[in-house]
Amino acid sequence: MSIDLSNGQFPSAAGYLDTSTLGLPPARAADALREAIDAWQAGAASAPGYDRAVERSRAAFAGLVGVPPAWIATGGQVASFVGLVAASLPAGAEVLAVEGEFTSVLFPFLARADLHVRIVAPDRLAGAVTGATDLVAVSAVQSSDGTLADLETIGKAARAHDARLLVDATQAVGWLPTDARAADYLVCGAYKWLLSPRGTAFFSVRPEHWETLRPVHANWYGTPDPYNGIYGGPLRLADDARRFNVSPAWLAWVGTAAALDLVCEVGVDAIHAHDVALASRVRDALALPASGSAVVSVAVTDAEAERLRDAAVRFSIRDGRARFAFHLYNREADADAVLEAFD
Repeated sequence: MSIDLSNGQFPSAAGYLDTSTLGLPPARAADALREAIDAWQAGAASAPGYDRAVERSRAAFAGLVGVPPAWIATGGQVASFVGLVAASLPAGAEVLAVEGEFTSVLFPFLARADLHVRIVAPDRLAGAVTGATDLVAVSAVQSSDGTLADLETIGKAARAHDARLLVDATQAVGWLPTDARAADYLVCGAYKWLLSPRGTAFFSVRPEHWETLRPVHANWYGTPDPYNGIYGGPLRLADDARRFNVSPAWLAWVGTAAALDLVCEVGVDAIHAHDVALASRVRDALALPASGSAVVSVAVTDAEAERLRDAAVRFSIRDGRARFAFHLYNREADADAVLEAFD
């Protein structure tokens, strides 16, 4: 059953099935950004004032992934947080990843020539963990086709071999119930399923790693009191995951706070049921295997792609296949528009 957002939060969402690339902002987020820009232009904005949006976002994200806000660092991009983990590994460490992984998850490790990066087929990941593995890095939902990782099995394998687990949840949080406690590190960009401006990201770190993970991006915003004592040494960092904060892109966080408020109000369980039902409507009609994903990946001919575009369906092409991503602003009519193109 469709979620009722007829209050105008998404007035132009009809046919938009490209959330895996870029989520749409709810009206409240767009309004908050306009107000913030007006205040900035009028000289009424203040740096500490933007912190309210950052902290609201941090608390909301923590609630979405089931951890305390103290576990969450804020920043701008997924790759910077993955890079922090990569920089903290000892020379010779083995990193296990999957074929076709998104480059922001993979490249920070490949960029270190002194690491051993072992890449396996996605369905072999859990079984490929050995005593030599130091870190397993995987996306909760693959960007290319929406395939869900079996994080429970992968996590058990990692723990059994004393390996750490890094999860990129960018394509998951916002529609898929996600438990950050199951990972040592969880990263998430907010501009897709969390409906936020590009330029905000989250990093969940288990407490046992706060002191051992090297804060290579140490900066003023990782201090206990960012607006006092911003000059000179000695090094002083927050005693929780905020020590890994990256200085915020202020206006982006204004939009993120408002967008996350909506996601939390609607609820991930409701969004999950809605999104998967629409995706399953398409999969069932096209005789595709069931997957439990909000994303449908299907081979498409040039003629079919043209019919989709003529019907004003927004989608993306990944690895030569059409990728349709269903989110809370979509309706049965959007799924049916896809199916009509394949008749």
